[in-house]
Amino acid sequence: MMNKLNKNKRIFIFVVLAIQIAACASSAKTEIKEAVSQQPTPTNLPATSTIVIPTKTATLVIIFTPTPDTRIPPEQWQSWPIIPEVTNRAIKIFKKGQANGVNPNAFSKIGDCQNVKESFMGIYDTGIYFLQDWQKDWQQTIDQFKGYYNRDSLAFGQGLNVAAALSPLHADPANCQPSENPVQCELRVINPAYAFIRFERWYPDVTPPETYEKYLRQILDLVIDHGTVPILMTKADNVEGGHQINVIIAKLAYEYDIPLYNWWRAAQALPNHGLDPERDDKFHIDPEYAWTEQSAYGLGSLDSTWKGTKGY
Repeated sequence: MMNKLNKNKRIFIFVVLAIQIAACASSAKTEIKEAVSQQPTPTNLPATSTIVIPTKTATLVIIFTPTPDTRIPPEQWQSWPIIPEVTNRAIKIFKKGQANGVNPNAFSKIGDCQNVKESFMGIYDTGIYFLQDWQKDWQQTIDQFKGYYNRDSLAFGQGLNVAAALSPLHADPANCQPSENPVQCELRVINPAYAFIRFERWYPDVTPPETYEKYLRQILDLVIDHGTVPILMTKADNVEGGHQINVIIAKLAYEYDIPLYNWWRAAQALPNHGLDPERDDKFHIDPEYAWTEQSAYGLGSLDSTWKGTKGY
């Protein structure tokens, strides 16, 4: 995903009437500076707008030109890169987290059974993995987050959906406080700097698209408020039809200006598009091919986000 450019207006100032007396240049500059500083940045302007400010020594013409947003729109999510680039919002969230004491060496995996450690990145705590030449720099990331790959989150579970992740009834009573939902519990216990978020299960009769989006927003708000950088993930399947979930995920990644790991795109190059041919649910990914691929690009996404927010 392309970095979200600053939407503030850029101001170009042209002095139309030259200052007449050189000796008055200093005071004229001061007057111009004060006149400009008193002008609020306009909003809801056309593509280009002009404001004229007369002063005693010069007439200022201020041209406001909005900076274009060059990101790929969410409707074209299938063409988004697999490994995301860091975003401006992610950097701000990271800085907030560090100011609040978030652990820069920790990350979490929030979601359903597709996040189980065996299928998603647990291998990087075992020492039994191989990095290709173009992945060699990812070893720094493996070392940075050692101990957090091969664990199952407190906000993870078989069939855990976006609504259940927000319910204290689904929190682990051995580790969570009575009022905490699974997401809050994971954030408190692990205090992660980053969190992969992926909820894939779809119940058409119970969880319509607008409900899924509402709860996913709440999860994102909890994670961001904690100072944890969310990394959203698309899913490989399309059990709901029309890729409705992936469209919502891309829409929120775009709106919140946060990284998105486009796992769907990576899975397209795998046999059966990464889905397990031995299962009839058309949901679970293939242990033989997809587990390794999902983990590798997940590591790449964590590497890109971590190094980007840290300024590497």
